[in-house]
Amino acid sequence: MIPVEFHFDFGSPNAYLAHLVIPEIEQRDGAKFDYVPVLLGGVFKLTNNRSPAESLAGIKNKPEYERRETERFIKRHAITAYRRNPFFPVNTLTIMRGAVAARKLDVFERYVDEVYRHMWAEPKKMDDTDVLRAALTESKLDVEALLELVQTTEVKDELRINTERSVACGTFGSPTFFVGDEIFFGKDRLRDVEEAILARR
Repeated sequence: MIPVEFHFDFGSPNAYLAHLVIPEIEQRDGAKFDYVPVLLGGVFKLTNNRSPAESLAGIKNKPEYERRETERFIKRHAITAYRRNPFFPVNTLTIMRGAVAARKLDVFERYVDEVYRHMWAEPKKMDDTDVLRAALTESKLDVEALLELVQTTEVKDELRINTERSVACGTFGSPTFFVGDEIFFGKDRLRDVEEAILARR
């Protein structure tokens, strides 16, 4: 089966919305998306890119259009578990390292679901250590094991290497998808991702 990758950072609301739709594609097409944690701040630094909040600032009409497109996406996929995080932007360094740690502890999928929930369904300030601990505890994840691993050189290096490799393959933001070596950017490209999966069967 052709490899399909989802390069994500919890700080991107568009990556979260894509995350909610990915299971539909997997079920329809029998594909399996490999989630690759990257640090969006690192991606921006390596590509000289900026966040939409910065790049759209002061531009007439475009921010309103982007919001309209998001509303269309939410309606198309009947998404109900989404609220704008009032603490946005959130520094995601710890929770992205946490994703790397969670994979080593065999709780990756649950960790991703739960951290996304705490970021975008029941929004919290997830760069506050006390808030993060409380959220992970509520999610019945092993807080101490995760936060201990987050501090290790192994986990820090893996997230950095993921980010550098992602950029080397063409990433400049999140969500980014790869079907084989073909790159797709943005939640609105999921239909193209699905077409590429079907074309490569």
